[in-house]
Formats: sequence, C-alpha cells, structure tokens
Amino acid sequence: MFPAVDVRQVCKRFGSLQAVDNVDLRIEAGEFFGLIGPNGAGKTTLINLLSGLARPDTGQLSILGHDVVTQYRDSRRLLGVVPQELVFDPFFTVRETLRLQSGYFGLRHNDAWIDEVMHHLDLDDKADTNMRRLSGGMKRRVLVAQALVHKPPVIVLDEPTAGVDVELRQALWRFIQRLNREGHTVLLTTHYLEEAEALCNRVAMLKRGKIVALDSMKNLLKSVVACRVLLRLSGDLPAVLLPQMIERADESYLLALSSFSALETVLALLREANITVLEMDLQQPDLEEVFLQVVGKS
Repeated sequence: MFPAVDVRQVCKRFGSLQAVDNVDLRIEAGEFFGLIGPNGAGKTTLINLLSGLARPDTGQLSILGHDVVTQYRDSRRLLGVVPQELVFDPFFTVRETLRLQSGYFGLRHNDAWIDEVMHHLDLDDKADTNMRRLSGGMKRRVLVAQALVHKPPVIVLDEPTAGVDVELRQALWRFIQRLNREGHTVLLTTHYLEEAEALCNRVAMLKRGKIVALDSMKNLLKSVVACRVLLRLSGDLPAVLLPQMIERADESYLLALSSFSALETVLALLREANITVLEMDLQQPDLEEVFLQVVGKS
C-alpha cells in the first residue's frame, strides 16, 4: 500500500534562497494532515513541487506511488489543489468553469457531481454568474470546487480560508471533513492554527525549508506544559510557588503546572499560607503555544 504523499530528501533552491531543505515527509492514505510554518517557511514551494508546478533540485516526490516528475499525468489526476492566489478565467460562468475543469481530466457528463460540490459550497445561486462578477470570497469557493471536481483521492488546501467569511469557513470544513471520512487524504496549510488543531490528526512544522517538528496533535500538545492555572489571590503568591509563575497582573498569577494533579499541591501551599483563592481558571496548551515554542527554539 503506497502512502498518499511521499517526499524523500527533497531540496529546492531559488538563487541564494534554499526554499526546501532536505525534506522527508510521508502522509498515509486517509489522513487529515497539517503543514504549518511562518511566512517564507517553504509550504507553498513544497505544494508546488507536489503538484508539478516546480521541479525538485534533488529528491523524489510521489502521489499514491506515482512519481510527480516521471509520471506527471498520473500523479496530477490523483491530486486536487486549492492555491492561495485567486486565479480565474473572467470569460466563463461558475458552471462553465467547473465543466471546463472537468474536461481537463477527461470527464464528461459530470454535472451531478458539479451540482453537489456547488451545493456544499453554497454556489447554487451563482452557477450562471460570470466569474469576474463574483466577490473575493465567492471566487475562493470556486477554486475549492475546481480542486474537487474530478474527485481526487488526495486534496491539498493551501490557505483555503484566507480572507473568507465565517459561514464559508464552516461550510468548507464540513464538506472537507465529510470527504476525509469517505477516504480522501487532506493536506492543509493554514495560518489559522485553531483550524489545524481542530481538524488535523498529525502536523509538520516548517521553518526555513526544514521540518522542525512532526508528530500527532496529541503528542505535540503534550510536549509543552501540561496545563496552566490563572489564580486571583487574596495575598501575594508564596515564594515556594514563584518558580512556577509565568506572569503576574495585579492580584492574578499565571502558573505552569506539570499535570492537573499538581494543582492540589498548589492549593495546599496556598492554604498553609492562609491565602484565599478568589478566582481560578484552568487553561490547556494549544497549537499556537507549541508552534511558538518549536519555531522559536529552531
């Protein structure tokens, strides 16, 4: 069984810029995988390499066992890509655009699936509207529909919800999650880390073309402080707890705990010091915190 995406020791340089630096990445069929990193980390370059828009200097990339260079036609049929840029043909309506995209993959009589995709992306009432008359958010929906029109087993979403409204974001994720449940592999790049945390099973973090972290979401979240507690106290924090303090604001103290059970020790020390807890808020780490720690260290 071939992996959905297989990247082996891939490098890509543009002049003096090493955009992708010896990347190894394996994404299994059926995964919902996140690829995150700061601007200029190499995410879009890696996607361009997977889709055949750029060629690697060294290394090999394949989609479900098909090499993206030597078996370009086969690998491209297996891939649906939603690009960052709003690229569209101003001379066609939405339906005509999707029919034309179907034709690129040799698909005729594809209207039933086109109608279903438009319905899930709330494009029904725009089907006969010329592309140049659509808003930016609507054009983004059409880009998503174009990527899905040939029912690709591997779907790549490069910042698909950048600059779109909440309604589209929710509708898009419902539809993509449904496709993932039906067996489609999804590779997502996004600056909205809460999206990656909610949707992805595994995440790779890129910085300066290198993968600096690659693990399941559960393990990545465990790699930072287990939890935090925000306490508003009737007095000063006891000196014994100062090493656990992250920050202070007036009567409130934010403490880092190694586990939830460590909270009992904190409360016991406060009782010994005759300090009353006026307010308490337990906080769990999120992907943003992991990202800042990993990228900062790297």
